[in-house]
Amino acid sequence: MNLLRATLRRLDIWELLLVILLITILALGSVQAPYFLNPTSFSLMFSNFSEKSIMILAMMLIIIVGEIDLSVASVLGLSSAILGFLFAAGWPLWLALFVALLSGGVAGLFNGLLVTRVGLPSLVVTLGTLALFRGAAYIVLGDRGISNFPDAFTQFGYGTIPGTLIPWTFLVFAILTAVVALVLHGSWVGRQLYAIGNNREAARFAGIPVARIKLLLFVVSGLVAALAGIIFTARFSSARADNAVGFELDVITVVLLGGVNIFGGRGTLLGVLLALCTVGALRSALGLADYPDQVQSIIVGVLLIVSTLGPNLVRRVQDAIVRRRVAPEQTVLQRSTP
Repeated sequence: MNLLRATLRRLDIWELLLVILLITILALGSVQAPYFLNPTSFSLMFSNFSEKSIMILAMMLIIIVGEIDLSVASVLGLSSAILGFLFAAGWPLWLALFVALLSGGVAGLFNGLLVTRVGLPSLVVTLGTLALFRGAAYIVLGDRGISNFPDAFTQFGYGTIPGTLIPWTFLVFAILTAVVALVLHGSWVGRQLYAIGNNREAARFAGIPVARIKLLLFVVSGLVAALAGIIFTARFSSARADNAVGFELDVITVVLLGGVNIFGGRGTLLGVLLALCTVGALRSALGLADYPDQVQSIIVGVLLIVSTLGPNLVRRVQDAIVRRRVAPEQTVLQRSTP
């Protein structure tokens, strides 16, 4: 009980609201679907969200520095298409996997160069490359799908660690989460990311290589999206150009719902993880209750709007409370000063 109270004290108001929302969704989900709280259901829930979960980590870092990457789902589709094309052409699977990852890095580098070297807004750049990379995927693979991948590869996508219900893909997510936690909250690199998001010009005058860091983050985003493409291909044992269409909506929603400021400079990994669990549980509950995809998309769209307005509103309330507490103390000090 003491540990629970100490944990709750460390949460800010928005994160506490996310905890309440998550508990509410779990309670309502268990009423709508009797098997919702089953361990097998949780295992399937993460499997269905595994590609989005790792892309969320990279997206969080990019938004913290004041940028955005709308092309992640298209990079996923492009890497999947390249993997399927090369495997069907007789390439060894390991080499096809390497080229698929490399393609994601090149796509991220292309985005990063347009943003940092040409000076174009990341919103416009990645909106354009969202269509560009998806079109490239169709050029590579067309409308056909490639399957018949080796069992060991597909087992990695949908299988679980022997003796447990933990998906293999969760291991990838856990490793990446640990790396992001160390970088963002346990190193000088994280402080630089927040500084860039808060004031880019001040960060540059402080000697922080702003352009280089942003370029690196876009490359990382591309690599992670390509890794998600490999996982997606393994999970469905199918490489298609239209894989993961629309995934960017969930990815951005989770990051913003987690309290990351859309303009950069603010956000925590804990908040994003809470939002990930919340949206994942919501998607799972709606799916088990047989709600159509259109209804799910509407609800996620509403969450995206709430996630943009909510944290800012909560912070304004917090600031107002702090000012009210500080004002009487300042008055007393002024009166006591001779």
